[in-house]
Amino acid sequence: MRASRTFLAIGLLAVLVGATGADDEPLRIAVVDVNQALNSTDEGKAAREELARKQREAEARVQPRIERFKELQEELKSKKFVLSEDALYQRQLDLLELKNEIESEMKELEGKFKVDEERIVGPLRKKMINVVQSIGREQGFTLIVERASPGLLYSREALDITDAVIEQFNKKKG
Repeated sequence: MRASRTFLAIGLLAVLVGATGADDEPLRIAVVDVNQALNSTDEGKAAREELARKQREAEARVQPRIERFKELQEELKSKKFVLSEDALYQRQLDLLELKNEIESEMKELEGKFKVDEERIVGPLRKKMINVVQSIGREQGFTLIVERASPGLLYSREALDITDAVIEQFNKKKG
């Protein structure tokens, strides 16, 4: 798998070098860290704060059940040897039921969080991609690669245009 990605990257680079060689234009490549750019913009910071608030609210919602689960667990440990077999079995079932409820609620909250994240961050990501494309056209880049791209193991710091993207994004409010 890794070898096929490497061959793909080498093939893409060879095609680009061949294509630009025909036009006698220099090959201009840049690298951008889209996630860093999103987290560094004013709108991205506000989005992360909103997501963090939503996550804290979700944790606060499930925390009482987790505390109740821990209490029941401790109670069961301490009374394990004094309870009748039927009472012990019933408490274990109650504990299992509460555990399942907690897990179910956690999965539901995780799903809601992913939807909220896409709803909040998705439009910002699209706007960020538009800014990157605009910079690419304006500055005549042949290729702009996302830092998190498979196959990108190293790039010189001079190729990184993340700061320029952040600056341009912050200028394009709305």
